[in-house]
Amino acid sequence: MTDQLEVAVVRWPDQSPSVEGGLAGLLTDYHLRTETEKGRAVADVHGLPERYRAEILAPRTAFVDDAVLLALSGDTVVGCLVVTAPADGRSEIKRLWTDPAFRGRGIASGLLSAALAHAAQSGVSGVRLSVWKWRTGAIALYERLGFVITESWDERDQLVCMERAV
Repeated sequence: MTDQLEVAVVRWPDQSPSVEGGLAGLLTDYHLRTETEKGRAVADVHGLPERYRAEILAPRTAFVDDAVLLALSGDTVVGCLVVTAPADGRSEIKRLWTDPAFRGRGIASGLLSAALAHAAQSGVSGVRLSVWKWRTGAIALYERLGFVITESWDERDQLVCMERAV
């Protein structure tokens, strides 16, 4: 089996069922896992807060002004990341997630590199993100890519805020 991976920056995922369903599946996994880690496990999408359900059920609407980046292995979506539209000279990185079966292959790094390139092309001076403090592997990855911990702009407990220049 070959593991040919391509990180594609797309404004909107194409209409193919595998890409659309793959993105929804990754967003579902991301949100369900996050709620479980926060101690609020839910059984399915219907138990998620409305704003998260909206991302899963209608990503084109939820991310209308944003760039959705997908990592593809053939026609299968194995990773995703959202770069928000520029605001005040910055963009934000959200929803970085790799299918657990494909972790350890540089997918998250590839998505982040593509996100930083996209942000630079958008003319922003910096990129920020937030990550739960228990996601130490993600924090280490962000630090390797030049992100530094900064003062929080979010009042949620246990959230680490990071930023870097583009």
